[in-house]
Amino acid sequence: MSVLGFDPREEGHAAREWRNRIGIVLQSTSDSGDLTVIETIEHFSGYYSNPRNVAEVINSVGLDEKAGSLIRKLSGGQRRRLDVALGIIGNPELLFLDEPTTGFDPEARRSFWALIQKLRGNGTTILLTTHYLDEAEALADRVGVINNGQILEIATPAELGGRSTAQALVTWRDGIETKSEATNNPTALVRNLMTHFNGEIPELTVTRPSLEDIYLTMIGLTHE
Repeated sequence: MSVLGFDPREEGHAAREWRNRIGIVLQSTSDSGDLTVIETIEHFSGYYSNPRNVAEVINSVGLDEKAGSLIRKLSGGQRRRLDVALGIIGNPELLFLDEPTTGFDPEARRSFWALIQKLRGNGTTILLTTHYLDEAEALADRVGVINNGQILEIATPAELGGRSTAQALVTWRDGIETKSEATNNPTALVRNLMTHFNGEIPELTVTRPSLEDIYLTMIGLTHE
């Protein structure tokens, strides 16, 4: 096992230089609610030899207007943004995120996704654990499926479980009847249908298995 060139199982993993290169955001954290956002981040910055600028970190997580607010007065989404601020204040090369959007409403989740994409764009490598398959598809370059403690596969979201070559389901309306056909070559089928209908195909849809469909197949489950 190697993390940034170090084996964390060996005594050397405690070296400050190694710790400075890693940020961790756990699923739940507990900090003093009597401190403000800026006080908390400034306190954590003291743990690192080369921390990022506190004001820049607060801005990057969208907490400028809450910098002087007490932690206990933050909303759930704002509190999670503070967790990320604490994870990146040390300017890490590698950031671990454990179920970062659990309990978020849809708007907060989308906002958080934008933040993660911004961090990735700035060169931070992110290891994300999530049960939300749409989140994995939106954020991940590569996805690993774990079942019963075993890694089943690691691939891009488009290729996981043979998704890129899975049969597509083509559905259309023919008179009063809805028809569908599974095919490995949906383009050819659609072309034939266009000839049959002399142009536009009524109520045409072409779908491939979703990431969730692939995941359930891989772990041996299917929709009822």
